[in-house]
Formats: sequence, C-alpha cells, structure tokens
Amino acid sequence: MKTYYYVHTGHRVGLDRFRRAVVIVKELQKKGVDITLLCSDFRIANESREFGIDKAVGIDVVRNIPHIAHHGDRLIFDSDEANPIMLEDMKEYFSSFIHIKADELVVDEKYFQKYEKKIPLAFFFGDDDYEKDLEKLIPSLKKLDTALLLGYYYFFDYEDMLKENFKNHYEFEDYDEVITSCEALITASPQAALECLASGGKPIFLKRDDYLDSFEELFEKLNIPILDSLDLGQESKVFRAIRNNSYQQIHTNSLNFLSFIYN
Repeated sequence: MKTYYYVHTGHRVGLDRFRRAVVIVKELQKKGVDITLLCSDFRIANESREFGIDKAVGIDVVRNIPHIAHHGDRLIFDSDEANPIMLEDMKEYFSSFIHIKADELVVDEKYFQKYEKKIPLAFFFGDDDYEKDLEKLIPSLKKLDTALLLGYYYFFDYEDMLKENFKNHYEFEDYDEVITSCEALITASPQAALECLASGGKPIFLKRDDYLDSFEELFEKLNIPILDSLDLGQESKVFRAIRNNSYQQIHTNSLNFLSFIYN
C-alpha cells in the first residue's frame, strides 16, 4: 500500500496549491510517511527537489492517477477538478481518500518569525499569467512605485518587458525573501497573502476574474483588504489600507490539520 498526494498546478492555475502541498508532504515525511507527490504539470514536478520534495511525478490529467497509483493505495487529493461522480469513484478505489479544498489554511511554520522589513511595497500577481493581465496594471503599479516579484510560469519575452517597466524587480527564486521582507504586499495569490501576514507584513488582496473566491470569507475575518481592481485612481485606497488597516494576527491550524491527515 502506497501513499500519494495529487496537487492541481500549472500555467493556468498557478502554484498556490503546490506551495501548500509542499508543506503537508514535508511534514508527513518527517513523521515517517513514504509519500509521492503527483503534479498535474511536469515542469514543477521536475523541480520539486528545490522545494524539498524527493519523490514527485508529473501526470497530464487527473484521470491518469490510476496509471501511477493502484487500487487500495492512499490518496490525498488537493484539487477541485473532479466532479462528484469521480470523487465517489476515488473513494471506492483508494483505501484512504482525503479531499483538500481550495481554502484550507496551511502556512509553513518558517513564516511565523520576525523578519527585517527591507522592501516598502511589493507586488506579486501570482505564478501564472497566461493572458498577460499584469501588463494592464503597469500604469497603476508605477504610480504606487512598487517592487515586482515575478512568477514561475511567465513567458520569457513577457518577463523581459515587465523588468523594463519596474526599477526594482525580483526573480521567482527570491519568493521567500520578498514575501518575508516586504512591509506591504499587493497580491492576487491567496497563499502569498497568508504567508506575508504570518511573517508580519501587510497584505492587500487583489481579486482575479480567473480565480475562485474561496478565500474572501477568511480574508475578511483576518481584516485583509480586498481590491476588486487596481485601476488608475486606486493608489490612495491602497496607501490608506497600508497605513490605517488593523490586521488580525494569523494563527495557523497547520499542525492540527497535519495531525488529522496523519491519523
């Protein structure tokens, strides 16, 4: 009997679920669980060792999971791809089956520390921007004088254009450094917003039309400001939020959640 963790990731959905999966898989490995990460993207599966994951396999689509896992194995399913019928089939196929929803709060303990804040304001749209929506925000972001954190799935020519438009920019590999050292962060990545808050920063969440609204209720409880857009003229709203907003302290339930999965 083997244990697998399937995570939905890729150039259309970003790495939010993947970053959360890394935390869960590594903690289970610490407890002695021999677990293999299944990614719906070959590129990030090949680079999983950089995130501390020893066993990772890329698969094309969710229906290919049975090509790797077998009847009676155990599966943690971190995705909203499956319809109710497919979920029922998975419950029958695997001896243990856990379905993790998009808004489950899991933040790595490394973010819950005090960090020196060297970057006044940073912007991280997300790890994916297939439609190049960030390009439309450049005029507003220039007025905010924000540093830019690049994403993982950006096109090469697109990255070059973005770098030319921001005097301060950071590569994807600088993700942790930027998230933990920025005083304030505007982001369309729910995971980045939570990690910024955990590390003592002030996140502002920017809604994306192509992302689910699963985290809005949680963000309202944490008093994380939510922007529907970043059109020209929104700068004063952003600065007011940074200066005056009273954030709630984030308490991770990761340990309880990980214990539940392990048990």
